[in-house]
Amino acid sequence: MSLGGEFGEFIRELKERVEIVELIGSYVPLERRGYQYWACCPFHHEKTPSFAVNAADKYYHCFGCGKSGDVITFVKEYENVDFMQAVQLLAARAGLEVPAYDDRAAEEAALKKKKRDRLSALMRASARFYLGNLYSGKAQEHLDYAASRGLTPSVMKKFGLGASLDYNGLPSFLLANGYTPEECVESGACARTEEGKLIDSLGGRFIIPIIDQLDEVIAFGGRLMRPTDHAKYKNTRETPLFNKSKALYNINLVKKEKRAGPMPELIILEGYMDVISVYQAGFRNVVASMGTSLTKEQARLAKRYCDQVLIGYDGDFAGQKANLRGLEILKNEGLKVRVIPMPEGMDPDDVVRGQGAEGYRKCIDAAMPLIDFRILAALRKHDTGDPYERREFVAEAVAIAREAESAAEREELLGKISGLSGISRSALQRDLERGAAAPPPPAQQVVREDSADGEKKAARFVLAACLFSKPYSLDCDLKNRIFEDKDHRAIAAYIAEGRAAGSVRPSGLFDLLDPDGELSEVLNLDYGDNLDGERAAQYFRDCLALLDRRAYSRGIAAERARYEKAETAEERQSILQRIRELTELKNKLKK
Repeated sequence: MSLGGEFGEFIRELKERVEIVELIGSYVPLERRGYQYWACCPFHHEKTPSFAVNAADKYYHCFGCGKSGDVITFVKEYENVDFMQAVQLLAARAGLEVPAYDDRAAEEAALKKKKRDRLSALMRASARFYLGNLYSGKAQEHLDYAASRGLTPSVMKKFGLGASLDYNGLPSFLLANGYTPEECVESGACARTEEGKLIDSLGGRFIIPIIDQLDEVIAFGGRLMRPTDHAKYKNTRETPLFNKSKALYNINLVKKEKRAGPMPELIILEGYMDVISVYQAGFRNVVASMGTSLTKEQARLAKRYCDQVLIGYDGDFAGQKANLRGLEILKNEGLKVRVIPMPEGMDPDDVVRGQGAEGYRKCIDAAMPLIDFRILAALRKHDTGDPYERREFVAEAVAIAREAESAAEREELLGKISGLSGISRSALQRDLERGAAAPPPPAQQVVREDSADGEKKAARFVLAACLFSKPYSLDCDLKNRIFEDKDHRAIAAYIAEGRAAGSVRPSGLFDLLDPDGELSEVLNLDYGDNLDGERAAQYFRDCLALLDRRAYSRGIAAERARYEKAETAEERQSILQRIRELTELKNKLKK
């Protein structure tokens, strides 16, 4: 986005006003080491901190996943919002008012925000309409359903539960309040029939508002009142406000609980009614994935509130087995995952209503680590009474145990597998060791002229050294060097301009280039080993030599192509002279 004029000045002031260490430190714990702050990256799973925050230059970079950016980029990524929403959140934090602006891209963002605000207002109005219906005296069937689930009036109010009485009431209400038919459909609250008639998309259902972490109504869930051929539960469709893969039901109330005090764990269930029932039983740290397999976005959203997750899906083992991939996603995002074992055929709501809060607490207390659950899942897949299937189970279970993070955990798991299969622990240990892969050799940073990636690596190193003003790079003339990659050329030009002005600020590049593109690769270097090591200066010279050799080689190839097309002897003689000059310059470079 090109940011000029008053709005551009505002963005620059905003970035100066918001301290990046304070901002990021409010999301993840930071530890100071030298002139930088470090943390485990909030955008990918890691055990050793590789996420660095540079307070002086106001940018962050993860050496593990390559994510880089400034305060705006961080809020966009972490809060899963667009540019203007990130600006507004930061402006509120800094006590600044976002000015009007006329940049074309910014105008488009403003229009997008206006549309989003209209849709948000429409959804809030719809929620109030449904709530009014529930207590209008016309929704006895819906109230009877709530009573059958044991829901108290205070909990129903807390979750904003409502009722759709028919297919026509909501569209008529919204149109009468100034919303257009197009907005009604775009919000997902309404739909059109084949004949084009506007109808309530959840007509006749018990209504559950879906509210995001910013306390906005983004969608609705609806439950049928009587059996039909339609699905019992239905969500409004995905819209500009609602992406099911990025939302967790009840995250708004969890956020409020988090503000009140530490939250040691988060319980993730499948459906809305499970959440409401468990919440009513006193477990306030509960959300739902709304029936979908868990996604990275949901895992990252959960991680904002705690590092430990308990999965409490229904006691249908086949269904739990299908969700293993989702559980692995949680683990890969750095969350500690345990699985709550449920009685066969029962869901959390069944347990709470049948056994009370104490019954559900016992289930939670029996939660098992994810790796143990995976072994149990492997066992349920096989009939261990059959020799062939028993061997299949053992092979799968040993492979799972091999992923354990410590020798003690592997030892414990092998004991469990031995008890389940009847195979001796020593035999299982031999199988585990036999299948262990040799560790990969350490990566070596070598620039080779015959490597397609060698030139790009060399260019990245040269630019990173110049960008961070390493002493051995200060005499390097970037103006007269030719970089093949357009982003490299832009970075080189930025550095040259900064040097001329007396200061090179790496964070300024985030206004020019995509932080997830080549800029991230340029920054994706281990500062200590690459830029500041004993061999850094020599490596820098080697990289320059490689870049110059490649440039001369391309120049020679271009002159040879010109020679083939030359029409006069004089022109050919001039080209040959240029080829000799370039060849001589190339040969002078250290090989």
